Amino acid sequence: MIAHVRGQVAEKFANSVIIDVQGVGYEVSLTGIDFENLNLNDDVKLYTYHLVREQAEELFGFTSLAAKKLFELLITVQGVGPKGAMAILSLAPIEEVRNAIANQDAAFISKASGVGKKSAERIIVDLREKVGLPTYYGRKSEPVQQTLQQNDEALDALMALGFTLADATKALDGIDVKLPVEERIRQALKNR
Repeated sequence: MIAHVRGQVAEKFANSVIIDVQGVGYEVSLTGIDFENLNLNDDVKLYTYHLVREQAEELFGFTSLAAKKLFELLITVQGVGPKGAMAILSLAPIEEVRNAIANQDAAFISKASGVGKKSAERIIVDLREKVGLPTYYGRKSEPVQQTLQQNDEALDALMALGFTLADATKALDGIDVKLPVEERIRQALKNR
């Protein structure tokens, strides 16, 4: 399986990019947010989900490991395929989508193209315990905990060490986001 690709953005089209990796072009489908943030000739590293089907192979790419892990959780829900999961992750930054699930905000999730009210409710029932504690209630109002950054390197590092998204979020709860990444990881491992 292809876990990530690192290279230069050679072409952009319809929420997909071609990443040139030393002369080999990989077509990678992206969320709308990641697509907008990438420019031609940018050097990037994308975490990928390699989907193999009977008649096709597809790569779905994410700029953070947390986004990839949430994508993997979303496609475990009955009736949610890769395209639906990408539509959900295109709604907002990853942390806001995760919080919508944790806060049981079906109205927010059902805004995604191709995701109805019943699918949104099924996502919440299946995943609310798996995505971790909410870092805020509602739409960035009334902070309950410190809001994690969209591409939180400490969160990605803990997940690379084998933490689930929920466990990594819980371990980082209450740790000052202004601390250096290494210190946040150290404190999260101590608190575990």
